[in-house]
Amino acid sequence: MAVPAAVAAGPFAILYGAIAAKQGLPFFEIVLMSVTIFGGASQMVGVELFGQHLPGWIVVLSIFAVNFRHVLYSAAVGRRITSWPTWQKAVGFFFLVDPIYAESERKIEAHEEIGFAWYMGMGTLVYATWVLLSTAGAGFGALIPDTHALGLDFLLPIYFLGLVMGFRKRPLWLPVVLASGTTAVIAYRYVGSPWHVSIGAATGILLAAALAKPHPPADPEPDDAGIAP
Repeated sequence: MAVPAAVAAGPFAILYGAIAAKQGLPFFEIVLMSVTIFGGASQMVGVELFGQHLPGWIVVLSIFAVNFRHVLYSAAVGRRITSWPTWQKAVGFFFLVDPIYAESERKIEAHEEIGFAWYMGMGTLVYATWVLLSTAGAGFGALIPDTHALGLDFLLPIYFLGLVMGFRKRPLWLPVVLASGTTAVIAYRYVGSPWHVSIGAATGILLAAALAKPHPPADPEPDDAGIAP
């Protein structure tokens, strides 16, 4: 599954590099962002905000708002990798981007173990593809006349829509998606970007928590005589 995930992220990586180059960022800084941040949506937001000469704290808070979903990712996956050594967890959380989270969730649903070797095989391939293709986008972005005219800026919503549709068989999927999407659209209109991302996500989380059914109590453990109390 690593190859499809890397292929899906490829066009977005090229788009990021091309847009960053058109915004006037130096080639070295474009590549350094991909190497150290490894977060497509946050890098795109950062590039847009850098061009507006805003205070640094606004840029940091905006990127945090976009990347807040990674806090939820780590909470969901972290409880499945408690047996990993601390250094492996630290490395693993760096690579916990959207496609890695989606594939990890599929393994969890299938009651399969998330092994470090499997995880890093996925993560390193997606990471290497992201860095290489964003570098290519930065180097050859000038050959793309207008990314908006070509519709390349629509790659991001298509990409996330594909990830969301992968969970469509889960209980409460439709009401949570509708609530999150509707709230995000309203927040985009009245609050602005990128805060609508976190506001929509928070709405979905609250609704899912409110509608979730409590787990049934576990069966009592038998005593030494083999009879439950």
